[in-house]
Amino acid sequence: MLYNALKLLHVLSIIVWVGGMAFAHFFLRPAVQQLAPAERVPLMRAILQRFLAAVGASVVVVLTTGLALIGMVSMGGGFVMPWDWKFMSGVGLLMMAIYAYIYLALLSRLDTAVQAADWAVGGDALARIRTWVGINLLLGTAIVVVVLLW
Repeated sequence: MLYNALKLLHVLSIIVWVGGMAFAHFFLRPAVQQLAPAERVPLMRAILQRFLAAVGASVVVVLTTGLALIGMVSMGGGFVMPWDWKFMSGVGLLMMAIYAYIYLALLSRLDTAVQAADWAVGGDALARIRTWVGINLLLGTAIVVVVLLW
């Protein structure tokens, strides 16, 4: 029962993270592109602050539950982690590092630009965030494909 509950929390957190990136990348961003930079940049900052905070919580849950699930399975001894779990773990850690870069470096650059009303710098920060979110979305999708097909 505990294993299933941890797995559920793990998957729900991944849905928030990867699903949120897909929504932002394919639906939200194109819709707000029609706004003037003075409207678009502060709006995207407000959205990203909320979304990245939720992703931060998801990262904690994914990491904690992932480690707990591996620990529970390996307690019986003789455990050899399957290839897809190794892939998921390695790529997941890379995604967490990218998230940290977005949150700690790029979001603060966006914050500074909005506070200074420097829409060009804010637009550049948003473009960099979009690039890294796109990379993370591809990595997250790759994890889902590998885990479900192997």
